[in-house]
Amino acid sequence: MKFSLSWLREHLDFTASADDVCKRLNEIGLEVESLDNPAQRLGGFRTAKIVEATRHPDADRLQVCRVQAGAGFEDVQVVCGAPNARTGLHVIFAPPGTYIPGLDITIKKGKIRGQDSGGMLCSLRELGIGEESDGIAELADTAPIGQAYAAYAELDDPVIEIAITPNRGDALGIRGIARDLAATGLGTLRAWNEAPVEAGADAPLQWKIDHAACTQVAGRVIRGVKNGPSPEWLKKRLEAVGVKPISALVDVTNYLAYDIGRPLHVFDLAKLTGDTLSVTHAAGETFTGLDENDYVLGTEDMVIADGAAVQSLAGLIGGKASGVDENTVDVFVESALFDPVRIALTGRRLSIHTDARQRFERGVDQALVRPGLEAATRLIIELCGGTPGAVVEAGAEPNWKREATLRFARLATLGGVNLTADDAVVSLEGLGFELLHRDADCATFQVPSWRNDVAMPCDTLAFREDLDEARKAVLIDAVRSIEPECDLVEEVLRLYGLDNVQPQALPQLSMVQAPTVSPQQARQALLRRICAARGLMETVGFSFVAYEDAVLFGEAPEALRLLNPIATDLDQLRSTPLINLGRALGRNLARGLAVSGDGALFELGPVFDAAGQQTVLAGIRGGVSARAPGQAAQEPSVWDVKADAVAALAALGMPDASLAVTADAPSYYHPGRSGQVRQGPKLVLARFGELHPVVVKALGLSGSIVAFEVLVDQVPMPKAKRKSPPALSPLQPVRRDFAFLAGPDVEAQAVLRAARNAERKLIQDVRLFDVFEGASLPAGHRSLGVEVILQPQTESLTDTQIDAVSKAVAAAVEKATGAILRR
Repeated sequence: MKFSLSWLREHLDFTASADDVCKRLNEIGLEVESLDNPAQRLGGFRTAKIVEATRHPDADRLQVCRVQAGAGFEDVQVVCGAPNARTGLHVIFAPPGTYIPGLDITIKKGKIRGQDSGGMLCSLRELGIGEESDGIAELADTAPIGQAYAAYAELDDPVIEIAITPNRGDALGIRGIARDLAATGLGTLRAWNEAPVEAGADAPLQWKIDHAACTQVAGRVIRGVKNGPSPEWLKKRLEAVGVKPISALVDVTNYLAYDIGRPLHVFDLAKLTGDTLSVTHAAGETFTGLDENDYVLGTEDMVIADGAAVQSLAGLIGGKASGVDENTVDVFVESALFDPVRIALTGRRLSIHTDARQRFERGVDQALVRPGLEAATRLIIELCGGTPGAVVEAGAEPNWKREATLRFARLATLGGVNLTADDAVVSLEGLGFELLHRDADCATFQVPSWRNDVAMPCDTLAFREDLDEARKAVLIDAVRSIEPECDLVEEVLRLYGLDNVQPQALPQLSMVQAPTVSPQQARQALLRRICAARGLMETVGFSFVAYEDAVLFGEAPEALRLLNPIATDLDQLRSTPLINLGRALGRNLARGLAVSGDGALFELGPVFDAAGQQTVLAGIRGGVSARAPGQAAQEPSVWDVKADAVAALAALGMPDASLAVTADAPSYYHPGRSGQVRQGPKLVLARFGELHPVVVKALGLSGSIVAFEVLVDQVPMPKAKRKSPPALSPLQPVRRDFAFLAGPDVEAQAVLRAARNAERKLIQDVRLFDVFEGASLPAGHRSLGVEVILQPQTESLTDTQIDAVSKAVAAAVEKATGAILRR
């Protein structure tokens, strides 16, 4: 929010400097972002007169000018290349040492083509205050010589910009800022003319409200206006705050938006159809705004329509079709009160950013609809003439009156300051709070209509779908009983000065420091370390992927399509990180980065399905290993990614002995070279294998591409238990190898499970080390090489004991699977 010091004086009688005003604004929470004083920025420039201009002897396009610029610069020679430099012209002169903002240079004395030049004659563009560039600026013949240009052009008016928090819609009007400053004692708030203008009975239009987001709307016709450029005082005020003057009628509405925070709109009456303006729902039509952009409206958008079409997007922007221009004679002025939420939603969806939207969505003065219309009427008649008609309106001013009570003791308990009750009451009354009742302990105030943020109604809680009715009632009662008083304490503290409020440490809840990460975060960090230690490089991908890629990796339901994607090829929520990893691997391989970890990637991130979101650890391996002496480069295998998945599960507390592998991996894996890791018959914890050849080809890859996924959220959290030292045996383990002849239906996992259960006290581990299929075996059979590790605890094993365990292993495997020892 910008305002000039002279504009502030229209509402506040004060003598403080711009720096003092900024200091006070910061103290009361209206944070100053910048202070721009053109008089300081343009301090070196002065008015001057070209006494004589002659052609440069050595350059046809240059002129040698003799300039008078006041004391110290009575007769200065300046070489100038402007085509309009001539004898007798009053100009802007920059003496040596002056910084030129438009050129980012500092003027120095020098010679140009052999002629001395002791300064510069400037254009407005070079001063940074205009777009003129066809020559130097031409001042009036009556311009004095030697005066500071900023003073001559009345630019010695500092402009202050403040940051506005979303709750302070009243501070988006200069009168609201003046009210806050007056309450601090910096000045006296001037009276504002709210009296209605004298008007006739002319009322060619009526209002109709068909949208719940409009509470009140008013308007009136003004006939016989003459629209043209605004007077200089109005232009300068708008330009000072960054608003481009357009015409008197439009400038009036922009002026009042900044002056009192009241958005308004002016229609050209001759361009409207029918005798009714309706505030209603849009019907999906296309609307062309005053910015000449076309907007496709939705049925929830609120518009103002006449008998033919939409003429305004309510609270946001007027329509080009009914906009005023130099031919406008009769106008209809609109002032309304719209719902902040509806304005914000429509503005966000259509990407419309206007001063009207900024004010409506932060909350405008609920009692200013009629006074704002009268102010606009008064100013239009003053600048454009015309005859006003009767005010027509629909709806009614909302019941904004509400009360808030302040217990004086809360200033100390909540705010940490010791202020008297009189100080608190005077501060709140200065802000417009009307004192209704006071006793020794508390005071009750009526909240003014412009402070929508104080003691706000709790209507929004009624729309919370995530709360049941009982919970809503509790929250509403809590807010109504606590928030209004807290708001009043905040207002008193603001005027006391936020810098004067000493910081207070919050009470310490526990002597024991809380953990900095949750158990879920800790296990995710552990998984990242495990994968990095296994040679995989971490990547971070979007949760959005191309629909075509999502189809490669299973279903891509419509429920997971994005209505407004950040890019056309990122329109589907992903079902697995392998989509991102596959594309990343393809880019690496295409660039020749296929070794030293570039062909082994992993990601830990979210995936989505119809049931919601879950966390998945995924990895992919491709390319070839690095070459080494005596070792050929190798492609990754299924066993590499199985080991990755098993290592991740082991880190999460799932030992290999409790897991089983089934050959039913999803369709994007190779049907014969993949599997799923389960705990029990139903719970799937991970999957691994080669990617399906169709998927590999679609991703632009080749060779052996293997991958794994660990469903992190499916892995149960380990139960907390006291750690004990591991039971290490002082005796050496004994290893025995077995070769089982297994039929076509026998799974290796079943053989390992049966062998492990043959003798639990002695068998420490069972591993598959070989799979052989050949002509020496019966058709469809294969040989499974199994290593069994025996670990004695109290005494070394004898040959008899080892033989007994070996027979037990063979018997257990044959009984469970039908596999027999090879002879």
